[in-house]
Amino acid sequence: MLSRNIFNLLKRAKLPPSKFYTTSSTSSEPLYRGIRETQFTNKPTLLMPEDYAPIPIYRVIDSEGNVLDSSQEPNLSKEVLQKCFRDMVTINALDKIMYESQRQGRISFYMTNFGEEASHLGSAAALSNEDIIYAQYREAGVLLWRGWTLSQFIDQLYGNVDDEGKGKQMPVHYGSKKLNFITISSTLSTQVPQAVGSAYALKRMPNNQRIVVAYFGDGASSEGDVHAALNFAATLDCPVMFFVRNNGYAISTPVQEQYRGDGIASRASGYGMAALRVDGTDMLAVYNATKVAREYCLKNNKPIILESMQYRLGHHSTSDDSSVYRSTEELEIWNTKEHPINKLKNYMIKKGWFNEDEENEFVKNIRRQIMNQNQQSEKKLKPDWRETFYDVYDDLPLNLRKQLNEMEQHVKKYEKNYPLKNFKS
Repeated sequence: MLSRNIFNLLKRAKLPPSKFYTTSSTSSEPLYRGIRETQFTNKPTLLMPEDYAPIPIYRVIDSEGNVLDSSQEPNLSKEVLQKCFRDMVTINALDKIMYESQRQGRISFYMTNFGEEASHLGSAAALSNEDIIYAQYREAGVLLWRGWTLSQFIDQLYGNVDDEGKGKQMPVHYGSKKLNFITISSTLSTQVPQAVGSAYALKRMPNNQRIVVAYFGDGASSEGDVHAALNFAATLDCPVMFFVRNNGYAISTPVQEQYRGDGIASRASGYGMAALRVDGTDMLAVYNATKVAREYCLKNNKPIILESMQYRLGHHSTSDDSSVYRSTEELEIWNTKEHPINKLKNYMIKKGWFNEDEENEFVKNIRRQIMNQNQQSEKKLKPDWRETFYDVYDDLPLNLRKQLNEMEQHVKKYEKNYPLKNFKS
């Protein structure tokens, strides 16, 4: 059982009472609605940002893998820890190979997860596979934990005939109905209010045992959709976890240019919801924090902001060059001492659960699998181009039928100008 120390961190974000008003000494005085129970004052006193204590960052281990408080050790089994570690290594290997594939012109686009692997696996391991995930575009580890295969990842990147999305999405915009992972949207933060809607639907179901998790970054938190989602979640009491990956940069914009407050978790009290902040490079801490946050959402039918403090080691995407806006010295700190894979490795070594030779062999094998799958996926045909017109509507409407007919006639007339041999017919 987790210590109550984590629960104490939620006390600062205790929800307001059901009634909002000013204290009235007599029945004839007005009651000002929309605020917590308070009192009048005769002096205009400014409340400054520095008057509020910063929200602490919860962690379990240090960079050397030492447990800081034995009561917080989750005591995960060797099998679970090894799966978390190897999934983190697998995502790392996939990123390296597919990033190079994009640079070689084999795929059109890619986004890496370097430095953020612990937040993926720590959260995924603490959730139920029945919980609904609304991801952004840097949560590949969550899918891997739930059972998505390397072939499914790479087929999606190539948009080939075996891609579950039928080639309709950009690379890294994964989705799996079977694994309760909603297909990723390119448009920033649109998934956040959608997640609230899903959570509200779950709340209305009898004996609900599921929550919704909306993953998004610090950059997305500046979008209007996020603020609308937070307000709806709070006022409608929805079991949704807002998992914020605060990795320091929104593409090239550092967080100090995005906001002046205490991170993203500090916004929770303004919207009337709970908050928790965790070290996103500490897989064990993310696991504990996610477990606490999930239990809170489910038991209370309430939302929570879980802010994961981490660092994006890679470029924002293959369209970005991060060397323009940050130093190599800054990267070095996070790439060695504070690297999430190194931290978990150090912890496992101290537990006597890490074999260097076995892990090196695992890395070689997984790289070989990825490279072989990469070659196979690249050779597969593209889906039938007609698939473009389907799956938006249950029945194809008249206007789309007309467009499809016109396109078929056009392709037939100019078939020599199209690479039809590369597409399934």
